[in-house]
Amino acid sequence: MVKILLIEDDRRLASFIRKGLEEQLFSVKCVSSGYEALAVTQDIYFDLIILDIMLPDVSGFQICTAIRERKITSPLIILSALDNPEEKVKGLQAGADDYLGKPFHFEELLARINAQLRRKSFEKGILDVQKYADLEVNIAEQGAKRAGKNILLSPREYKLLLFLLNNRERVVSRTQIAEAVWDIHFNTHTNVVDVYINYLRNKIDKGFAAPLIHTVKGRGYMLKQKEE
Repeated sequence: MVKILLIEDDRRLASFIRKGLEEQLFSVKCVSSGYEALAVTQDIYFDLIILDIMLPDVSGFQICTAIRERKITSPLIILSALDNPEEKVKGLQAGADDYLGKPFHFEELLARINAQLRRKSFEKGILDVQKYADLEVNIAEQGAKRAGKNILLSPREYKLLLFLLNNRERVVSRTQIAEAVWDIHFNTHTNVVDVYINYLRNKIDKGFAAPLIHTVKGRGYMLKQKEE
């Protein structure tokens, strides 16, 4: 799961951004001060950082500079009401990768986040497509193909498939799936994992001679190619 650090002291705005990003299946950590940001980035790696400039304790520009001095290379987007060209230049010179002024449309913020994550993946040499057997999962587009046939997935189905793919040929329990895909502790009284496994089977395995998603009785599920 992509982890995002949001440094924003406006609680209402932070809640709005967090909710929107979590609906897109990002994991979001919110802090409201510069010193909190410096503390948390010392212990946790984030795939992307969103930084407000006008923080209660220290300037966001200083936080940006400090983050880069620590050799933290995660993409960093400044989100600020200071929207004049001089402030934008200052932010970019401090080490930001992008600068978005307030007010803003959430769709634009999301597009900028995805653009930064794609660039990061390209620079690190991470393949946009993961393959197993005749299955292909497109990381950038959050889609899949099997034997060249396009498969339309919901965000949750995509996340479930990617988790199974990353753990291919290993049994994963319902608890592991629930915590990875839903960010919740598994409730034995719910069948949500089984329901989504069935959704995924109908899209990935239906119509193909060899299924890839297997039930391991009493243990969980496994993505595995049928052995000849």
